[in-house]
Amino acid sequence: MLHDIKPGIKGLIFDLDGTLADTMPYHFNGWKIACKKYGAEIDNAFLRKHTGSPGWIIAAEIIKACKLNGSVSVEEIMGEKMKEFYKQQYLVKAITPVVEIVKKYHGILPMSVGTGGHREAVERTLEVTDLRKYFDIIITANDVENFKPHPETFLKCAEMMKIDPEYIEVFEDGDLGIEAAIVAGMQVTDVRSWYDSNW
Repeated sequence: MLHDIKPGIKGLIFDLDGTLADTMPYHFNGWKIACKKYGAEIDNAFLRKHTGSPGWIIAAEIIKACKLNGSVSVEEIMGEKMKEFYKQQYLVKAITPVVEIVKKYHGILPMSVGTGGHREAVERTLEVTDLRKYFDIIITANDVENFKPHPETFLKCAEMMKIDPEYIEVFEDGDLGIEAAIVAGMQVTDVRSWYDSNW
């Protein structure tokens, strides 16, 4: 096992997309196909900047950036993107070094998932990667009013785990999520260097 938790930690929170599961290439591909359908073009740098945001916020940013106002709705782009993502979701694999931590501390420390993803997509990804059984607490974009970089997602996880934020370690791959963890007063680990991502 290459990585472990920080000293004094009593609870763990994991982001999902790009942290527990290597979904990002499929999310990115879905966004690109959806955008192309409506005459827009986006690159990976644009999507990386919004990693951790719920899909409807990304869709709104795409409409703004590509000047699609009036020609397509947030719901239309989102619907198209999710359709494409679901087509490929069965290919998603778990990210081994992160999952090793989950397996090591399952039943020993309280753990939760804190993600900007939509409940349906999150549940399906956890099933596909065989990770659902490790988590009783899953906070998604459907469960909060304020999204990353706001700390609400992680603070809700902490509340449900009954652990003070300072004793929690968050595992993240997105700048917005890292910022949210810091604002929440938690310790944070950036997992991006733990595996080779092709996005």
